[in-house]
Amino acid sequence: MKSAYFKQFAMVAGLILASFLVLGAGFATLSYRYTADREMDALADNASFIGEFTATYRAQGMDIRSEGFQAYLYSLAKISQAHVLLCETDGTIVYSADPLDQSGAESLVGQTLAKTVTSRVIRDGIYHYTGTLGGLYRERRYVVGLPIVVRGVAEDATIGMVFISTATDDLMELWRGLSAIFGLTALAVFALAFVLTLMATRKQTKPVKRMAGIVRDYGRGEFDQRMDETSSTHELNELAHAFNAMADSLAQVEARRSEFVANISHELKTPMTTISGFADGILDGTIPPDRETAALQTISSETKRLARLVRRMLDASRLGSGAGSAVQEQFDIVELTARAMVSLEGKINQRRLDVVAGLPEEPIKVWGDPDAITQVCYNLLDNAIKFSREGGHLWVEVSAQGGKAVVRVRNEGETIPPEELGLIFDRFHKSDKSRSMDRDGVGLGLYIVKAILNEHKEDIAVTSEDGLTEFRFTLTLV
Repeated sequence: MKSAYFKQFAMVAGLILASFLVLGAGFATLSYRYTADREMDALADNASFIGEFTATYRAQGMDIRSEGFQAYLYSLAKISQAHVLLCETDGTIVYSADPLDQSGAESLVGQTLAKTVTSRVIRDGIYHYTGTLGGLYRERRYVVGLPIVVRGVAEDATIGMVFISTATDDLMELWRGLSAIFGLTALAVFALAFVLTLMATRKQTKPVKRMAGIVRDYGRGEFDQRMDETSSTHELNELAHAFNAMADSLAQVEARRSEFVANISHELKTPMTTISGFADGILDGTIPPDRETAALQTISSETKRLARLVRRMLDASRLGSGAGSAVQEQFDIVELTARAMVSLEGKINQRRLDVVAGLPEEPIKVWGDPDAITQVCYNLLDNAIKFSREGGHLWVEVSAQGGKAVVRVRNEGETIPPEELGLIFDRFHKSDKSRSMDRDGVGLGLYIVKAILNEHKEDIAVTSEDGLTEFRFTLTLV
């Protein structure tokens, strides 16, 4: 598996290489065009001067084979560091001057240029070429050819041609120099990129490796380590913050799971011990016949309590898995709330609560699963009754507001601390840690309420101030 360093270095190196190739190709092309054009222009100027001089010399009836003329042309060739050829109109070379290779230049006199070359000079008036001039030269050269024209009164007459050329070695030297500079610069940049990429990648991967180590610790159940959020990189800080938030959440879930195991163990142990004790007492005769009925009633009560605990855990599991209710039908939320209150009348009377019911006489039709919403109302009312101050007030209100039915359940009791309000709908959360008030609960009632309303895509909120706690949820009106 390729490391992050290798991938990042390969990306940076590829980008640098591509940039150098593009810049190098562009610079080489521009430098070649500039040098070649400049060389061609200089050759064309010199050829034009030599052609005009030769035409004037011939027009005055002088012989171009004279020593004075040839000495002058040789001086011009030496000054321009170029090879000069004079040809007849048929391409026969009559004069050759090369200050860099005089012996080779003289051997060209009498040779004939290719017809394609001479015809092009006559036709186009100028000849630009980079090559060997039809094999005349041993190496490639820049060549410019012009006709030698004598200006007449009636018409101009072409009496010959002049060719002037220089070697391409200067340009090749330039390219070799540029290549050397390019290669050295590329190596330096690659070395710098290697070092900088190594440093940057190590700095970036260090927190990732630490995170991997912390995750392995989390896998062993150790949730005490956290990531440092003081990195110089904004993205790494965001990642560390999100990771720490996830770790806090995992730690809370683990704590609640442990608490749940302790709670459920306690809640199941108590009725099972009671059932076992009374059953054994009846079987071995420890409990006299006249008390067997009371003992059986206790066994029945504890069995029902066990059934309630198991049913709540099954409901929480079903809702948590997403296999909740999909039924959507119309029903009267006022009537449903009233039935839930009636079913809890015994508990209300037991705590001597004064119920203030704000239920309208007209029905309020809503969409939803009536059985699931019945459980919502039952759980909220049962929770409010359980934590109400004995002899206090219990308020239940139903109203219609802005396309929604709003159900409120409010009681008088202990104020819920602000830090508890954000956790009150979490699974296995119990606000009464001592179980002195919440003996029948395992912290699933309000979680089930929240899960059901989430399935209905509805909202629920809770407030608690000055001993008054209110739960408020909505349903969509028909």
